[in-house]
Amino acid sequence: MTTSASKERLAVNEWYTLGVVGLVIVAVVFAIVRFRINPVIALALGAAAIGLLTGLGPADTVATMTRGFGDVMMEAGLLIAWGVLIGAMLNEMGAITRLVDGLLRTFGRRGVPYALGLSFATYLQTIFIDVMIVIAAPLARRIAPRLGRYGTGIMGVAFAVGLEAGIVLMVPGFAAVALAGLLGVPLGVMLIGGFAVVVPTVALTILLMTIGFRLGFWTPERDEKAVVEDAVPDASAEPAHVKVDTASAPRIDTTPTGTVRTAIGGVPHGHTLTAERTQRERPLILLFAPMLAALLLIAVQAVLTVMEVELAAMQFLGNPVIALLLAVIATGVIGRSAIGTKRIEKSLVKGFQDGGQIFVLTGVGGSLAAVIAEGDLGSILQGYFQATTFAPILVVWVMAALLHIAVGSVTLSAITAAGVIAPVASTLGLNPLLIALAAGAGALFCIHVTSNTFWLLQSFLGQSVRGALKTVTVGVSLASVIALAMTLLLAVFI
Repeated sequence: MTTSASKERLAVNEWYTLGVVGLVIVAVVFAIVRFRINPVIALALGAAAIGLLTGLGPADTVATMTRGFGDVMMEAGLLIAWGVLIGAMLNEMGAITRLVDGLLRTFGRRGVPYALGLSFATYLQTIFIDVMIVIAAPLARRIAPRLGRYGTGIMGVAFAVGLEAGIVLMVPGFAAVALAGLLGVPLGVMLIGGFAVVVPTVALTILLMTIGFRLGFWTPERDEKAVVEDAVPDASAEPAHVKVDTASAPRIDTTPTGTVRTAIGGVPHGHTLTAERTQRERPLILLFAPMLAALLLIAVQAVLTVMEVELAAMQFLGNPVIALLLAVIATGVIGRSAIGTKRIEKSLVKGFQDGGQIFVLTGVGGSLAAVIAEGDLGSILQGYFQATTFAPILVVWVMAALLHIAVGSVTLSAITAAGVIAPVASTLGLNPLLIALAAGAGALFCIHVTSNTFWLLQSFLGQSVRGALKTVTVGVSLASVIALAMTLLLAVFI
């Protein structure tokens, strides 16, 4: 009799804990969407509420939140900072405009959508997404007619899938770095695992969407429209900010996810959209060499770690903090010689300004995960997920997808979903890398009108809202499902 009563009390406690966490997350989503509360504040309040309602107590709740914030920032803080600074300097040097132009010459009209999509998804993730769209869009619009009747749709998919998938799946994307820090995944492992998922995901999505467009899914007469005029600032002027026609789209700073995105936009100071050559212009490969070398060092050290090979020099140079720091220094040196010290220093200041909320959002995501881990949710979920290692992957994907549909933020939904599942990762014997990839994949599902990126791609790539729903919403959702399949396939081998 006593045993039966104990089981009933235990069942009640389990459902209470699950109910509290579920209701708090719903409340956080509602606060962000309905009352436009900043996601950082909403997540912090949610973490505090979970701690208090599950019996953690006021003092322990605050201590746990602080510890969780510090733990994640210790893992990811410097890495995000270095990535932001590298991207800011590359943008100021006009590297992106030159790169897109070079890809067209190298890969030709049929290969350039794949080259662009994979570039956006991998080594260009240090560049803020808004900046990438504004700088590269004019060249993409010039490329589109060469791809035929469906060129605008193909370029739209390449942009949307490459940019969004890279953020959450591929180092140095800031959400991927945040997920790695939150789940304790070594950054080198996240780099290799993300690369294994993101490359086939981007390539297959562009291929399948291109086939769909050619079969009639794209109708230029209804899916295309006039674009935002290209603004070419005077060389002595300040960088132009993004201007979106409010008749067809909300201002980019006031969307529900505007607080998670940067709104710096514009073209680099002193550069034109045609990347006119100057006497001090450096070879393109030289501009990207520091960042590429850093990623190579990180990947090599990850492989050596798996092979259980210890080389003191590589353990130092291949450490992500050191590798990316060296890349920051080298990029700065190259930038000073190319465009001058004043402009490089200005780009660094701007980078820190725009990266501020990324730091806080990442840390608060750690606070939420720490509070959840401190309670009983971990052991409760373990019981539900014990049967198979595939169940948690699917649950994380669904959770992140639902959060993204509601909130519209890829980063926020990925971090929140990973934070809920993180406490049970080690007890299940499930590789945390798989959870990170599943959260990233799910967060890509159904990007729609609540997303800042949706409106930027719609306006700057010459798409109607109907066309953007096809390239962004359908295209990236397809990428989300393919990324889930790639993650499940990866789970068989690790």
